[in-house]
Amino acid sequence: MAYYTEEELSKIGFKKLGLNVKVSVKASIYNPETIEIDDNSRIDDFCTVSGSVTIGKHVHFAPYCLVAGGTEGIIFGDFSGLAYNVQVFSQSDDYSGRTMTNPTIPSKYKKETKKSVQISRHVIVGTSSIIFPGVTIAEGCSIGAMSLVNKSTEPWGIYIGNPAKRVKYRHKDLLDLETLFASEKNDSI
Repeated sequence: MAYYTEEELSKIGFKKLGLNVKVSVKASIYNPETIEIDDNSRIDDFCTVSGSVTIGKHVHFAPYCLVAGGTEGIIFGDFSGLAYNVQVFSQSDDYSGRTMTNPTIPSKYKKETKKSVQISRHVIVGTSSIIFPGVTIAEGCSIGAMSLVNKSTEPWGIYIGNPAKRVKYRHKDLLDLETLFASEKNDSI
């Protein structure tokens, strides 16, 4: 994978850009002036990131992710990650047929849902999952592959399915590893 150099990244015009950030030259970045990326985070090939997006420390987007922050925004907590082909939306059209849809139609003919999304610390979202507007994925949750998350979660759970449901508890051992990691001053990704 080829990543932008530090100099190239600084010219993109991000709202905030931390240290040791890696963004693939094959990623599509829209509205960079509304995107914040903190230290040691990485966006891989063929990801699309647009709108208001805040990315914490040590966050990873695997290839083919779509992060559509819109006006309401999406916040990624430290150590969170998206596996291949995950899609996160902060807004959505009304598909009932009562209104028109798509971005070529003026707002007065549409009824969009616009709500912020929170992906909390130590959350991992499995491949091809979809996160809907207004959802908060609580700290430490794991979302199984191909899950549809349309409701907020409770902390430290493993969620799977369409719609996603909690199936078991997720261990907190990784918090001890985070403490060890921080004590060793790991700055590389």
